[in-house]
Amino acid sequence: MNPELDLKQKILDELEWEPSLDAAHVGVAVTNNVVTLTGSISSYAEKIAAERAVKRVVGVRAVANNLEVRPAVPAKRNDTEIAQAAVNALLWDIQVPNEAITVRVAEGWLTLEGKVTYHFQKDSAERAVRHLLGVRGVTNLITVKPSVQPIEVKSRIEAALRRNAELEARGIQVEALDGKVTLRGKVHTWTERDEAERAAWAAPGVSEVEDHLLVSV
Repeated sequence: MNPELDLKQKILDELEWEPSLDAAHVGVAVTNNVVTLTGSISSYAEKIAAERAVKRVVGVRAVANNLEVRPAVPAKRNDTEIAQAAVNALLWDIQVPNEAITVRVAEGWLTLEGKVTYHFQKDSAERAVRHLLGVRGVTNLITVKPSVQPIEVKSRIEAALRRNAELEARGIQVEALDGKVTLRGKVHTWTERDEAERAAWAAPGVSEVEDHLLVSV
């Protein structure tokens, strides 16, 4: 079988396997191991789930997620209702410093702004609102402003990479300067790439991560 056709079929199978996603309306195109998703789905959460499913497939080097969110007519909410639901979701999430975050909504597209101390708080805020009814997309403009200076950031990240059973750490180079961490090298899968980036963000004092890791097929 043609390698690209084989990869496409694996992606279609993975999308079909993902229980949180209705894959019937998702189109897949593969060119040089770069995957493009097209079509329309009913929620932003499904759009994220589709992208994650594709990244799990061995051989995928990049993903262009062009899926369009079109909520079903009964599921539509106006922007005021979405904004209020988002504020409540942030309020109820214990990992989110909701007093530091503001919410804007325009035509179903939600924008988060503010400053937090840790990157996981920024991620938690987005996760709290992406599943809300009527949300067509989320732009996360929350910035990370560490309350402490980085301490041995490079060595701590390298140690974390070595401890991670999912990673072959020898192929990853870490650079750290003034809270900014840069990852270079090669990994075997998107899962490894995500794990390396997660390890970098977990280090104290990190305010920015540039991930230049290549997925080597």
